[in-house]
Amino acid sequence: MGTATEAAGGGAGTVTAPAAARIALVGVHGFGTHHLRNLERLQAAGSVELVAVADPQPPAPGAVPPSAAVYQGLDDLLEATRDLDLIIVATPIQTHAPLALAALSTDAELYLEKPPVASLVDFNRLCSAASQPRREVQIGFQSLGSHALKAIEELVAAGTIGTLEGISATGRWVRDKAYFKRSRWAGKRSINGVDVVDGVATNPLAHAVATALRIAGARTTADLASVETELYRANDIESDDTSVIRIRTATGLPITCALTICASESVEPYVTLQGSAGSAVFHYTEDRLTIETASGRTEETYGRDDLTENLLAHRAHGVPLISSLVDSGAFMLVLEAVRTAPRPVPIDPAHVRWEGEGDAAHAVVVGIEDALERAGRQHATFSELGLPWAAAKPTSFEIPAS
Repeated sequence: MGTATEAAGGGAGTVTAPAAARIALVGVHGFGTHHLRNLERLQAAGSVELVAVADPQPPAPGAVPPSAAVYQGLDDLLEATRDLDLIIVATPIQTHAPLALAALSTDAELYLEKPPVASLVDFNRLCSAASQPRREVQIGFQSLGSHALKAIEELVAAGTIGTLEGISATGRWVRDKAYFKRSRWAGKRSINGVDVVDGVATNPLAHAVATALRIAGARTTADLASVETELYRANDIESDDTSVIRIRTATGLPITCALTICASESVEPYVTLQGSAGSAVFHYTEDRLTIETASGRTEETYGRDDLTENLLAHRAHGVPLISSLVDSGAFMLVLEAVRTAPRPVPIDPAHVRWEGEGDAAHAVVVGIEDALERAGRQHATFSELGLPWAAAKPTSFEIPAS
């Protein structure tokens, strides 16, 4: 980033302050609205300037600053805009790869929303593009900015809960019919041959998977030994809405992610550390950590670093990235396992209850709350638990050689 000079009583009193980072945002709807609010906060603080946005659908009146130019696409934006410090891409999953590659052709750093891309091939292409010449890419796993992760690392190292024996991620949310009608890619595995991979583990509850992997120390593709999937759907969609992903790290630690968007009610998702002498539960959307041992129960809520600010600090001062592209390699192996797995097995309607009316109706898999808990606790898939609707079998993903 450049600098701005403020003179105070002549040359001897000159104070140099960092100039506001020039930022472009691609995608102003959906999760793009979160970035707009965050950039408004940062612009008010004088640390950034939103100079341009791009979206095929015009932004809502007043959604972007009057000084920000509006374009229909990134190509038009880049042709008309120079000297960008940062480009943020918050667009549908299937557009991430081409937009990210275009952004990396500039001198700007890149903030790319999760999941990074829709296939391992595109991930490798992106890593290659980011390395020649080196460009920094931050991936939008916001939960990884939680200060609780450092506390978890310290408690594991100290043996507070004994030997770490396993990790589980549990997510149960509600998504209604309107959720799958909000866009043409929602609930799709692909569109016209282009990968989308919009499944419960790769999009709505992707943070549960990414957070569990980070706690386990699994960042890159070399950090995983195996991935198994068991995918189901209660909704009339292509992708999975109720699944178990069972992972084993290169050090042998089991990680089981039991996830659904077909619960009776939404609760805050959480990651559980299973120790030989206790447990720790991290509610990552709340940055809340609960520890239980023989000596009692403690709970603490932590702060969180903003990923946009972290990327700008990295660019200006070399501060380590919180959620780098390379460190999303382990997550991308999980996504690839989901992408290449057999199509999700429909859950027998006899085991699905519908609540609500019209587009507000949502599917509830009967007994899913208990099933998720048991899967995480036992590191078992739904079929291994003997659930009456679990007609699939675990599918093993062959991890490519490094």
